[in-house]
Amino acid sequence: MAFNFRTVSGNCPNFSAPVLHGEKPLSIAFATDLLGGDGRPDSSKVRKENVINAPGGFAGLPGAEQWKSKMESPWREVAWTEDRRETLMKSISSYKPGCEDLSEARVLLVGPVGAGKSSFISSVQSVFTGRFTNRAMVGSSSTSFTKKLQLFNIRGRSPEQPTALVLCDVMGLGDGETTGLTLHDTLAIIKGHAPEGHKFSPEQPVRSETVGYVKKPSLKDKVHCVVFVVDASKVSSYTKGLGTTFQQLREHISDLGVHQVALLTHVDQVCQETARDITQVYNSRIVQQTMTKAGALLGMSTSYIVPVKNYSSELDVDENTDILLLSAVDHILQYVDLHFQDCAATYPKLSL
Repeated sequence: MAFNFRTVSGNCPNFSAPVLHGEKPLSIAFATDLLGGDGRPDSSKVRKENVINAPGGFAGLPGAEQWKSKMESPWREVAWTEDRRETLMKSISSYKPGCEDLSEARVLLVGPVGAGKSSFISSVQSVFTGRFTNRAMVGSSSTSFTKKLQLFNIRGRSPEQPTALVLCDVMGLGDGETTGLTLHDTLAIIKGHAPEGHKFSPEQPVRSETVGYVKKPSLKDKVHCVVFVVDASKVSSYTKGLGTTFQQLREHISDLGVHQVALLTHVDQVCQETARDITQVYNSRIVQQTMTKAGALLGMSTSYIVPVKNYSSELDVDENTDILLLSAVDHILQYVDLHFQDCAATYPKLSL
């Protein structure tokens, strides 16, 4: 919802006053009649049929809820400063897995088509290069652009300084075992059986006869954390079948002892205030409510879920968007470390 400032005439000198976007000034005595005694918009004074929801934000919410979308205090604290950005970059650049024989932490991104898995990988790489880089190819159709298992070692500020973080990109999940990435093949990746570059097909599941199949995967072949990626603008429209797939996956992955977190992408598409200023993401009641819906979809506490805004049409990076992306990576690495701690008994060379 937005306000326009227009000149309104009445029984006093002409003046500019806020007019609700879509409300005709001539339909009320004064534009200020839209405001309550405290100077804030009063939903009881706005005719519902004249309210136009701004594209990309607040659609479907009653007027009163739209005005209350910004919370008085953030529901998570973030330092939106250059110092915080630098601290996160240094922490991620210097990260080392807690194992003498392990040089990389392998993280698998899982989610439906178009959720933003490949975009997240490219966005994280862009933070370190200082300009937008399409590291992982991104499609725009309703079918998965990514077909193969691709491993992306996130490079530091220079190609000669790779980080220890490897993000694994794979085709989008389907509603069952007949479309998209199947439950069977997802687990094969996590267990370390699927070779890099393997092209997935529901008709040809990963088996011991598969070319390049890893029969006895070591810790470095396995996935150390699974990140579910869901689109904030589609959370309410995802099918029941996809929700079932998510929760079945979570159960099986938990049985493997692998920690899971989630990314809520495209938060700028569900909240107009956040679209204007990404630092308002944790002041947004809409983003908070969307995160709760994502948690219900995944069967996951919201403490495991972080919002992100991926780079898409931008050519240059932005400090605050960088901080949100780096905070998500830092969140992921915390759960990677938990996995290594859990594995300490199995792998005695873990140096924790």
